Amino acid sequence: MQFDFVRSLAADLSNHRIELPSFPKIAARVRHVLSNPNSSLENLVRVIGSEPALSARLMRIANAASFNRSGRPAADLRTAIKRIGYQMVRSASMAFALSQMRRSAACVELQRRMHTLWQRSAWVAAFAYVLARTGSRVNPDEAMLAGMMHGIGKLYIMTRAVDHPDLFADDAMLEAIARDWHASIGKAILENWEFSDVMAAAVGDQDDPGRDGKFAPDLRDVLAVAILMATYRSDIAGLELALHGMPAAIRLGLNQTRLRTVMEDCAIEVRALSDALVA
Repeated sequence: MQFDFVRSLAADLSNHRIELPSFPKIAARVRHVLSNPNSSLENLVRVIGSEPALSARLMRIANAASFNRSGRPAADLRTAIKRIGYQMVRSASMAFALSQMRRSAACVELQRRMHTLWQRSAWVAAFAYVLARTGSRVNPDEAMLAGMMHGIGKLYIMTRAVDHPDLFADDAMLEAIARDWHASIGKAILENWEFSDVMAAAVGDQDDPGRDGKFAPDLRDVLAVAILMATYRSDIAGLELALHGMPAAIRLGLNQTRLRTVMEDCAIEVRALSDALVA
């Protein structure tokens, strides 16, 4: 059973046949507009405006503290998009699409698993955004999107496993398969969706954060540390131990003082961002 399932995953990867079922079309439409150099802001407003729930989400993000430094609320979709930028629009549309998948899942157990995964992804995304903004030259919006997409491989595995009831019911076995396969599948999905090579590499390398060398901190470092921050978000002492000696943390300058500053002083911002993504 496990062997057959893993073999099918390997076949999907080798044949570049990685597609998420029931993936909302609005995300693809937004991605198409953003990738077209001839598209205008008005084109984007028109496409997003056709999906009221996505429009509402963008308005909430634009009025969140992280983007609304002036305290003046965005009154319309056009203003909201200009405030948060195209990269964040792309991130929000992907977040919306994945949350819609979660809500439309026919299997109640799959809904539960997807909800847990999505909540965690939102925390990783929020930490990645704050970490990139406060301690690196990595684009914060790109870091947020990488955080949201870091678990896409696990989502794919779950949706495929539903057709194998015995495997789906075995938490330990499913977790072991996800642990071994999710990063490479996630990378393949992002490549198929024409995300940047940098982001696909960061998702593909997320389980190998020990890259040594005196490099400038990059998206891989930010994502690797953000994943641990989300894991230990209520246990700073445990996080300090997990990050001790980790090359990515060293490159990001996360000594004890700075780490506590990021975790404590940015707590409200991280909470607001993660809530906006999950809503």
